[in-house]
Amino acid sequence: MPGKQRLKKNDRKFLLLFEENPLPMWVFEAASGQILEANAAAVALYGYSSDEFRRMNLADLQGEDSARRFTSELNAEMRPGTAVWQHRTKAGQILDVDVGVHQIEYGGRLVQLGVLIDITGRLRLEEQLRQAQKMEAVGMLAGGVAHDFNNLLTIIGGYSQLIMDGLSPHDPNRHNLEQVIKASERAAALTQQLLAFSRRQVLLPKVLDLNKLVTSLSTMLRRLIGEDVDLRLALDQELGRVNADPGQLEQVLMNLAVNARDAMPKGGTLTVETANVYLDESYAMRRITVKPGPYILLAVSDNGTGMDESTQARLFEPFFTTKATGKGTGLGLSTVFGIVKQSGGSLQVYSEPGRGTSVKVYLPRIDQAATIEPQDAPKAVRRASEVVLLVEDDDMVRHLVRDTLARQGYKLQDAATPLEAIKIAENFKGTIHLLITDVIMPQVSGTELALNLRQQRPDMKVLYISGYTDNAIVNAGLLQKEVAFLQKPFTPAVLVQKVQEVLECGKKRGAAEQP
Repeated sequence: MPGKQRLKKNDRKFLLLFEENPLPMWVFEAASGQILEANAAAVALYGYSSDEFRRMNLADLQGEDSARRFTSELNAEMRPGTAVWQHRTKAGQILDVDVGVHQIEYGGRLVQLGVLIDITGRLRLEEQLRQAQKMEAVGMLAGGVAHDFNNLLTIIGGYSQLIMDGLSPHDPNRHNLEQVIKASERAAALTQQLLAFSRRQVLLPKVLDLNKLVTSLSTMLRRLIGEDVDLRLALDQELGRVNADPGQLEQVLMNLAVNARDAMPKGGTLTVETANVYLDESYAMRRITVKPGPYILLAVSDNGTGMDESTQARLFEPFFTTKATGKGTGLGLSTVFGIVKQSGGSLQVYSEPGRGTSVKVYLPRIDQAATIEPQDAPKAVRRASEVVLLVEDDDMVRHLVRDTLARQGYKLQDAATPLEAIKIAENFKGTIHLLITDVIMPQVSGTELALNLRQQRPDMKVLYISGYTDNAIVNAGLLQKEVAFLQKPFTPAVLVQKVQEVLECGKKRGAAEQP
């Protein structure tokens, strides 16, 4: 081309730098936006050939409105970082581009040199980081609220049950107490969902065959989604194993199924799929919370109404729902998010309005055979006589636990603080069979207290209670099997059963050993 020949004669060094530069570059006219030249990096990024670029102007890449705004803001030195522009490639992909513009002489006239930086990936990662930070902050708030509510619900439900136990079957107050107990149970279910979202609930992981879990739930899922939705299973017969809490994964599957059903009010198809997958470095680089490696995929897909981008951005926020008032709490997908994250996995949502939604859960794959643990039959409650040291900083919870266990014959020593408990243990001459301690307490945690007391009383068993789990006894949110833990809120009957189990099980699963 004549212009190119003149450019070569004027400045061969510039031509070399332009054509071989790793950054995409254009030469274009400021007034018309006509592209005069594009280097090899621009060709590779946008997919147009050099000849195609010379027949184009900025409006072909940006759209008319954006191109007019770009040229109106154009000056001799538009510096990078001042604005983000969206360009469309030949294949239709939208790129976020940072543009720096410099005025140069080209073929004897003043034109513009545009230096382009594709920041699409960077902006995506920044948005993922902001979202992760927001979810972490909301999770901390939700966990703290759930902890305080669980204390209150333990008191409300516990004392209601104790009063109920003392009433005759025909007492007119029984109905009123039953309503109080039902309300506390519903509230406890909500706080449990908050704990799941904040990743502070207790998980009891096992090595699982996910196919068996899905198959065993399929009958319940069919009843759940209704007759107008067709359930299809696409299960990989060579599926690996995962280490997760089966009850929580069932909750994940049911919550996803319910959301899919609600997105298909006129019926449709719900597909549950499992597969062995490997998430490579390129996938992980685009998703800030994902580590590369082998995973098990659990995907739940529907062909329902789908979601727009603004809805997807808030999908896992607690209490966010697109359903009508009274039709949902907005905690279902928040629960899914928390369970998957606490289980060491990740999840991605793919959705388009009118075309349906696919939620893909990725759980780390392990090379172990699935284990089946027999369920212990519940033991009859017996009259007790053991000495129990109770440490709980919430006065009302402490009084409830003390009154409940004293009715069963246990000898109670109780303290409001760990330091008070240490003094009691030092001065008590007999055997302390069991320490019941809250996990989260000021100054000294329950685990630190247990370690201190067991140095002098190594045979003393320990039962931890708390509104949520704690890193002192939980590794990455997974409860160690040798630690006995009772999560608030609990009923008096559950408390008595757990205390009896810890005292009698010795070194079996559930016995309290040093964490």
